[in-house]
Amino acid sequence: MDQFERLRPVGRLEQYSTSRHQAGFYLNVAVTATYVLPGSFNLSVKDYVYRACEPLIAEHPALSAIPAADDTQQPYFVRLPQMDLDQVVSFEQRKNGSLSTESADGEPTPDLDLQNLLENQHNTPFTAPNAYWRLCILTDPNDEQRFTAAFVFHHALGDGTSGKAFHQTFLQALDSAESENRETKSIIQSPSTPLLPNIEQIHPMPLSFLFLAKKIFQAKIYSPRDPGLWSGGKIQKEGKTNVRLVPFSKAQVTSLRKICRKEQTTITALLQTSFARALFANLPPRYTSLNCTGAISCRRWLPDIITDEVMGVYVGDIEESYTRSSTTNNTNTFPWPEARRSKATIEAAVQRQGRDAGPNLLKYVSDFQQELCLSKVGNERDKSFEVSNVGVLSCEDVPGKPRIQGMVFSQCASVIGNAIGVSVVTGGDGCMVLAVTWQDGIVEESLIEGAVRFLKGELRGLAGLES
Repeated sequence: MDQFERLRPVGRLEQYSTSRHQAGFYLNVAVTATYVLPGSFNLSVKDYVYRACEPLIAEHPALSAIPAADDTQQPYFVRLPQMDLDQVVSFEQRKNGSLSTESADGEPTPDLDLQNLLENQHNTPFTAPNAYWRLCILTDPNDEQRFTAAFVFHHALGDGTSGKAFHQTFLQALDSAESENRETKSIIQSPSTPLLPNIEQIHPMPLSFLFLAKKIFQAKIYSPRDPGLWSGGKIQKEGKTNVRLVPFSKAQVTSLRKICRKEQTTITALLQTSFARALFANLPPRYTSLNCTGAISCRRWLPDIITDEVMGVYVGDIEESYTRSSTTNNTNTFPWPEARRSKATIEAAVQRQGRDAGPNLLKYVSDFQQELCLSKVGNERDKSFEVSNVGVLSCEDVPGKPRIQGMVFSQCASVIGNAIGVSVVTGGDGCMVLAVTWQDGIVEESLIEGAVRFLKGELRGLAGLES
């Protein structure tokens, strides 16, 4: 590692991810997109993917960076001198036939080939001096113009929005790969562009006295646990990540947006509330409360160089709680006041513009691996589930040019985080996919299956109300 160009130090929020990866507590994030090439593209999928990777790597310096000394408290990034695409990109043919988006009754069906691929990827760590990202291509034996590209990356290189930025650049590069007729190369030289600054370099990350005093009191003196809280099994390092993909059609998503506007709430707040209801419906009555977290993009209040088109880690967090009594009722009607309350919580976090957020407390951590990871093994977790929604990928559908259809945003299970993760994105085809992830031994598969069944039924029922 000493022979590589030394870049900037790893920021504290980035170090949260390098320490978790080094401890084996959180391995990666993935943003996946299905591409359709126009009929005029006559080369193989591999040729176009390799050709598109050269301008992609040139555009995003994070792709040629890897963390060094991540087992210490002073990690830093180094630049790989070149990228070997034969090591970074892999190809696999679909085993379940052509990608299908609807079942016989018109309902969208999960992409099982992608689900299996993501499950495997989310259990595979990165190792230096290899790149800290992978591009996994699923080809369709029945359609040579269609392929699915899963961009799997270390969370210190980017957040969920970074994954969308990757695919936006990749889409543009695919188009130019045909028009510029560049040669297909497997060895790509890394750019000399500096890494973008970490969030601590460009934002004060302020903490109010009351917020800090409360957190110190909870951490050092007393933090009562609600006896009715469900948060899965105790924290354990062992146990692989499991993945379930839950798709919703464009018509269903359009209808859900309409009813959310009518009820003065949002899709994210709806998903948080509905998933809480789904868990309560499948948990024993003794569990009466759930704690939910979510991620929000900080890019909207950062300097202009940090746009939605760049790669980096620029996220904050929100916390919300739900009780069985407030989310369920005898009439079984959906509790829209809870969804509006959830929306207000998200809006309040956005209005604080990074003030009093969880990542701001990382400045008080002395040993990231010990304090945030290893010391927590065997303890109860305090969070139940996460809903992280990276929104919609907006790309223009131009005839005769490559286009993106469906998308999936997914994360590995977090050993010290929420018992269940729900990651959400809406693709260029208007379809929304939820990627539900959990760790073996922490949550029973039967609970996941029951909760997913409830969630699908409830959301499709709500969408039907508007049709």
